Amino acid sequence: MKDIHLSHDLLRKMYDNSMEAIFFISSDGEILHMNPAAESILDLDVVEQLYKGEMVSICKSCAGYTNEEAMISCINCFLKNKAEDFSSFQVYLNTRGKGLVPYAASFHKIDEAEDIRVFMLLNLTKQYRTQEMLHQTNMTKYVIKAQEDERKRISRELHDSVAQELLSSLVDLRVLKYMDTDQVVLNKLQQTEASLTRLLEDIRRLAVELRPASLDDFGLEAAFRSHFKWIEKNYGLLVDFTTELSAARYSSEIETVVYRICQEAVLNALKYANTDEIRVRLFEEEEELQLIVQDEGSGFHLNAREAIGTGLGLFGMRERAELVQGQLTILSEAGSGTKVHLRIPLSPIFREGIRSENRHR
Repeated sequence: MKDIHLSHDLLRKMYDNSMEAIFFISSDGEILHMNPAAESILDLDVVEQLYKGEMVSICKSCAGYTNEEAMISCINCFLKNKAEDFSSFQVYLNTRGKGLVPYAASFHKIDEAEDIRVFMLLNLTKQYRTQEMLHQTNMTKYVIKAQEDERKRISRELHDSVAQELLSSLVDLRVLKYMDTDQVVLNKLQQTEASLTRLLEDIRRLAVELRPASLDDFGLEAAFRSHFKWIEKNYGLLVDFTTELSAARYSSEIETVVYRICQEAVLNALKYANTDEIRVRLFEEEEELQLIVQDEGSGFHLNAREAIGTGLGLFGMRERAELVQGQLTILSEAGSGTKVHLRIPLSPIFREGIRSENRHR
């Protein structure tokens, strides 16, 4: 007897304290009883009618369920359709203060003699929000990967096809200079040679900016050294680069994120900081891959403008960091310089993935 009383007590507590809304419904769809979670769903006027002893149908709050024909439909209503299995389905209810809300539902008979059914509901809003965020993150990853793949393709096409054709043309022009030609033709050849040389350099620069081959072939350290050397040569900006990675490799996604964020931070400093030197540090610490880009330039108010750089902007930099569960901190004040700090967690599982990916590169 003690076990029976205990079971009844536990069942009553579960009914009263359950997060699931539980309705007991008659064969006509009238609400016979409900737990507190169910009561909190219904509009107050419906609850008042029930307390007055009036018969209220669940249809008053139900907006329809999801079937093979529509997302929200009352066709072949679960209240009347006895042939179909409604042990698990999705239903939409008009709720108090929250509008139309999706629920995971279960509807089945529990009393054959009285023809009473139980209607159990679990709010799916949180799951939907999580799925939506996951879908958005996956779509962003897909778009960025597609962009990087296309950049890589165009970069290789520029380097392997267009640049090689130009180089071949340059060689032919240089041969012509040593042939018997008058001075006018020679001057024109020299002008054309100079023009093609500049064009070849521009194409090579574009190829590197689109997607540096060194990033895919040798990793972050090599790509950074090449990029900073180009920055110093073309703009006179000294980049003090220190690294403590010992030629470590990471997943393509992480290396791309770190490179693009660093590229944006350096170019922003070049355009806006009014400084001749930038410090870049790349290292691992506390199971994290970390990047710090710092200058002692003019700085800026974080909420005053959106950096333009390569088109990423501050929002785009943070969005890329989030794709690899990273954290991006930007500290800046007018007249006090700027510090960009990227931290990306490196779990043991992640490191195993790195080794596997690098074996297939």
